Amino acid sequence: MEGRCSVETWAEFGLLGKPGTKKVTSGFETNIFICTGCDEVYVFSATDRKLTAVLHFPGPVNDLVESHDKQLLFVACRCGVYCVDLQLLLHRVQGSSGDASSSPAELNISSEFVAVDAGGVSSLLLVGSVLLTLCQTDTSWLMTLYKRPQQTQPTTYEVLGLFHLPLVSPAVHGGAKVKAGQTGRTVLLCAHFGIRPPLSTSPDATDVSYSHVCLEPVLFKLLFGVEAALAKSPVVLCGLPDGRLCFLPLGLPGSRLRVLYSLEQPVVFAGASVVTETDPGHAQCLVVVGEQGRVALIKADKAGPEREGSFARFTEGCVSGPVECGFVGKNCLYYSTGSDLLALKLSDESAGREDRERDVEALQSPTSLNVCGVIALSEPTFSAAGEVQLLGLTVRGQLQSIRSPVRRRDEGFSQPPSSQAGRSVRDLLSAIGDVCERASALKAAIKSKNQTLRQLSRAVNISFLLTGRTTTTEEPFPVNGTPIRCHAATSWSRSLQKDAFSLKCVLNNSSPHVLERGWALSVAVFPASCSSSAGQETSTSFVFPFYNLCPGETLEVSLPVAAAGDTTFPLTVNCSLILSLSSFLGEEEEVLRPGLQNSCFSLALNTLTVDWLHASQVISPTAPQPNNAADALQAFLRSRLIRCSKGGGASKPEKYSASVRVSSELLRDTLTLKSFGLDTEVASQSLCSALLRWLLFEDHEGVKMGHGGDEVDTSGSVIQVRAPNEAAVKLSAKEMKVEEEEEGLVCVEVQIESSSVAPVCGLHHAVLRRIQTLLKKASEKAASTEAVQRLGLRRALQQAEIQQSQISEALSVGMSSSQMKRFLLDVYQALRENPLLVI
Repeated sequence: MEGRCSVETWAEFGLLGKPGTKKVTSGFETNIFICTGCDEVYVFSATDRKLTAVLHFPGPVNDLVESHDKQLLFVACRCGVYCVDLQLLLHRVQGSSGDASSSPAELNISSEFVAVDAGGVSSLLLVGSVLLTLCQTDTSWLMTLYKRPQQTQPTTYEVLGLFHLPLVSPAVHGGAKVKAGQTGRTVLLCAHFGIRPPLSTSPDATDVSYSHVCLEPVLFKLLFGVEAALAKSPVVLCGLPDGRLCFLPLGLPGSRLRVLYSLEQPVVFAGASVVTETDPGHAQCLVVVGEQGRVALIKADKAGPEREGSFARFTEGCVSGPVECGFVGKNCLYYSTGSDLLALKLSDESAGREDRERDVEALQSPTSLNVCGVIALSEPTFSAAGEVQLLGLTVRGQLQSIRSPVRRRDEGFSQPPSSQAGRSVRDLLSAIGDVCERASALKAAIKSKNQTLRQLSRAVNISFLLTGRTTTTEEPFPVNGTPIRCHAATSWSRSLQKDAFSLKCVLNNSSPHVLERGWALSVAVFPASCSSSAGQETSTSFVFPFYNLCPGETLEVSLPVAAAGDTTFPLTVNCSLILSLSSFLGEEEEVLRPGLQNSCFSLALNTLTVDWLHASQVISPTAPQPNNAADALQAFLRSRLIRCSKGGGASKPEKYSASVRVSSELLRDTLTLKSFGLDTEVASQSLCSALLRWLLFEDHEGVKMGHGGDEVDTSGSVIQVRAPNEAAVKLSAKEMKVEEEEEGLVCVEVQIESSSVAPVCGLHHAVLRRIQTLLKKASEKAASTEAVQRLGLRRALQQAEIQQSQISEALSVGMSSSQMKRFLLDVYQALRENPLLVI
């Protein structure tokens, strides 16, 4: 090559980011058909250098081919093959040329233009009056032959034959993998024997089509057989995404699709090259190019002196890939890798023993034309001076005219004129600008991908940190456990003369990772008595997004839990982290993948339990009752209800109670009295008050009761609290001695008393849950108190047997509904007075 290519932009169609077939082909007169991968075909006038018409099709265009008489245009879509009358299109263009706006004519292609009602056609080919379509089914590749009618209007085409080729396993080469069942690019080419017969009967038709090649008779016979050569039958060559190059003789009865060669990578281009000038009408080399850069040259070679005749020689080589598109012009292969456009001169030496080595050397020395971004090429044209012109479509949607001068052998390296040097400098600067722009875009894309990968890596590390931990029931919240967890504190507030119970949830990030944008804290609250399926229906969920939570930082959120009078305690609080997948996508990727915008995954942190003790309020025994109209009215109605239930008398309301006994030795071993400011000497005297304060104000399983606004003295052994249902409850603790059979054991009895049965049951359950945590911390000792435990268990069994007999007797006698409720309540109260001792 001498000098540099001159590149001229003729038109711009916008960024070609959508996947689909990109194709540029010459059409009738000086028009060019352009397919950009969408559902439109553009008609561009090379003479006027402007867009003249736009054809709108119902679906994305896969392939297009023009009839030999330049009268019809066949376009393959996913929903069928359409036939467009080019004369009608020419009248449309001429009618719109007089418009002052000079806008291109637009033609909507409807179902009346359907020629073949077959979906999924990937390639088209016209051979005389036969239209061939290629598509992929579930099990095979299907080639269908249709007979074209004589009239130009589209009608139903007659099926001449169907040919099947089974699918094969995916081909893998150089990291590229073609999935079975997934349609890729396909190539159709017609090879003729010797001089090609006229394909059109029109006297004005030029009958030039680069989808038809004339092979040298010897090469034709070696590749397709003697019968096809004698019959001079056209042979259809088919390049498939799995790498196979197949052929089908059209003029022979009983023909079938057979495999000629396998490139082991998707076939991008197949064509023929005239490598000698002795007989320019015959092509002596068949060229097949793969997507990853593998090139196969197929020639006829003479056998050695020990053998007579000729044989077909297949020469393989590799060029830089991936190959976006390619074309063969005379003895030169033009192909684009996306980043550069290259020209590869094929060997023009006569066939001989060293011809294979020459072909391999030629494949290893391509010439760069310094044009980047080309994804589709048209057939080359040659001027009288030897200049080669190519039309290319770039990834930015630019239609470019690429002119490459040809240097002859006898010209040498003469100094180019100043005008040519200036043009070369301009072309070089333009190429540098294109490369810089592309490099900037690639750099920005790489930076965005790296940022996404870093964010994804941190998300994966956090996921392993949370899902790889092992928690046991012995220690629900271990000190060295999960570094990301939640704890909570309860509080009561009054708004609009109504009391409300709220929960302050604190997320503590003790991990070495940063919780970035896209993470959110999810808190779900539902009654603990509900099952997991029912809890989802009755639960209340709160989501709190945050942007950056660095290691060592905390996030505090407040959420309403219940109103005054609510008795749905205990409550289960599930805390989890939610990561939105849309945070990994950029703006362009969010548009391309709208399904991921609302997609996310959740990582469970820990579960908290809010019981009756957490939801109770400590009040002073001497504090006056609220003096407002609502509370006074409720007290009056409650007193009237009690009097009515007692027969109108003025008796006091009934008290309900429950008790729990814990050995003093267990409390001294497990309670940390220094946290309450107590010494060891006075611990025995203040053990009762320490136990009450521990039950109320310590952190139990991640939840702690919040302090109210008024300071309340909790140093005594009796504490008054207000339950969530606004009932007054007295919590008392006293030390007592259990004596039986000359063995004594000192214990602390916690008693719960109230005029309402609901808080007694709820607080009793909460106290038992807290005592269980003490038992987990206690060390095993000698069973010196087994007799006491056996005695307590014997008493409990005797009491249960007595109550069972009383219930059976009551059911046999028959009671009224009110009497039965009263009796069952007495039994329940007796069961609450459990004689068992926690030691």
